[in-house]
Amino acid sequence: MTVTLPDGLLESTKLTETELVRELALTLFQSERLTLGQAAKLSALPQLEFQRLLASQRIPVHYGVEEMRQDLLRVESLA
Repeated sequence: MTVTLPDGLLESTKLTETELVRELALTLFQSERLTLGQAAKLSALPQLEFQRLLASQRIPVHYGVEEMRQDLLRVESLA
């Protein structure tokens, strides 16, 4: 999916495209609209690096049963 922003919007935020996408991932994770894995993927960071980014922004990791199930399915698919 491609998102188009109005001309000048990115410049007005003083963020790079990568930073803007990471801010979106942080916000969606914090509002529990994305899981940890989904937010890490959106931000194009390995999950551990995304967790470090969360920590640097003082955003707590909410890791529930569903996230654990998804992680276990991913691990099983790798085996």
